Amino acid sequence: MSPFVGILSLDTRFPRILGDAGNPESYHLPARVRVVPGAGSPDIVKDGRPAPALVEGFRRAAEDLVSEGACLITSTCGFLITVQREIGASLPVPVLLSGLCLLPSVRLMVGGRPVGVLTASASALGSEALRAAGAGSEDVRIGGLQDSALFAETFLAPKHSQHASFDAARMQAEVCRAAEALVARAPEIAAIVLECGNLPPYAKAIRQVTGRPVFSILDAARLVPGL
Repeated sequence: MSPFVGILSLDTRFPRILGDAGNPESYHLPARVRVVPGAGSPDIVKDGRPAPALVEGFRRAAEDLVSEGACLITSTCGFLITVQREIGASLPVPVLLSGLCLLPSVRLMVGGRPVGVLTASASALGSEALRAAGAGSEDVRIGGLQDSALFAETFLAPKHSQHASFDAARMQAEVCRAAEALVARAPEIAAIVLECGNLPPYAKAIRQVTGRPVFSILDAARLVPGL
């Protein structure tokens, strides 16, 4: 049985384009997606743990993927950082549920300078999520996409309201605008970590417009030894 990356996915209807953490082709190894029924964006994108039934759904899905041969478990939503430790402790393989797992390492790479976090929703990314990632509010500067109608209506809305398609070029422009605003507001940031699994398709463009190194959950997956 060949090893593969197991992807825990929110229950959504928008397309997962190449580079999205929910697209198996985005990874350096074969990958499989397991959707957790009922885990909609509004249920997970918040500063706090998901409901117990959803946490159990993610745990069971992860166990199933490992039983099928997954050598690494990732996810499509960085807000699952709040259950990273719990789910990681229950599995025999590495678990990376969020790009925010990289925050401590990236801060060390840049000599302890502040790191920018680009997130789906800055208003939702609060102290509990940062604490779970091993960071404090003084360590990061947060920018979000919650005010972009295109982004919010595609990725943050309830499943039945989400866009079934979107213009990737327009989305990239919106994401880059948010990244530029973050750097303009906090020019001291030395790097940017992408919380959201929908943002890695635009990592190269973000680097180009901000002049900062950009890290995502896909980069974290490549760091796991032996994969």
